[in-house]
Amino acid sequence: MKIGIIGAGNMGGAIARGLAADPTFNTADITVCAPNRHQELDALKAEFPEMTVSTDNKDAVLHTDMIIVAVKPWLVYDVMDPLSSYIQWKKQILVSVAAGVPLEELEDLSLCTPPAVFRVMPNTAISLRKSMTFICSRGANEEQIGMVNDIFKRLGTTMLIEEKQMDACMALASCGIAYAMRYVRAASEGGVELGIKADEAKQIVLRTLEGAAELLLHTGNHPEVEIDKVTTPGGITIKGLNAMERNGFSTSVIEGLKASVPEKKK
Repeated sequence: MKIGIIGAGNMGGAIARGLAADPTFNTADITVCAPNRHQELDALKAEFPEMTVSTDNKDAVLHTDMIIVAVKPWLVYDVMDPLSSYIQWKKQILVSVAAGVPLEELEDLSLCTPPAVFRVMPNTAISLRKSMTFICSRGANEEQIGMVNDIFKRLGTTMLIEEKQMDACMALASCGIAYAMRYVRAASEGGVELGIKADEAKQIVLRTLEGAAELLLHTGNHPEVEIDKVTTPGGITIKGLNAMERNGFSTSVIEGLKASVPEKKK
């Protein structure tokens, strides 16, 4: 599987590094292109000498099986339109990680040929191969879906969804990673007010969140089942939970997620 990545910024670079770090993937099969990212390309080449880097986006299209478009959403058409005639639409797969660009617009890039196009939405944890990544497609067969899923499974956890679910999933995972960070900050600051040093408070919160996530992943339990295990009648945990709810904890989270979903165009 030869992969061409257009874009060497945060997401394009993270995908390239994640794949290169996978011992089962051949780094020589990765080409990263970006006309104006000389410093980033040089850094990738220094880190992974077998990887091909280029300032000509055409090199990400020629002789590759999968083309990953990792540029800003408003640049997708301008970047891809000149390359459209070089893409072998019956053989190659086009994957966009540009947020908000629908499958219909990606399909339009192919001129008259029905293509296999994918929208893929990772989050920033992809740099550590811990992303929660969502995948939807149009015109793709089961083999092609399996190929894209396999590539992004190397970079974390994947979920195949319908395109209509993409905005909500982005709110939960892509925006959601920022919301989780905000909880870490708030809880750490609370720890400082309680008399714990800032770095120690942050470590305590991070390890606690890590344990909570592992518990839910391992048991499959609803969060309330695990909450009930630590909320004894009249105890300090239930008092803390109720104080958070009185101050709008759950409502704030839900309203924040709802605000993160773009309004539908009329």
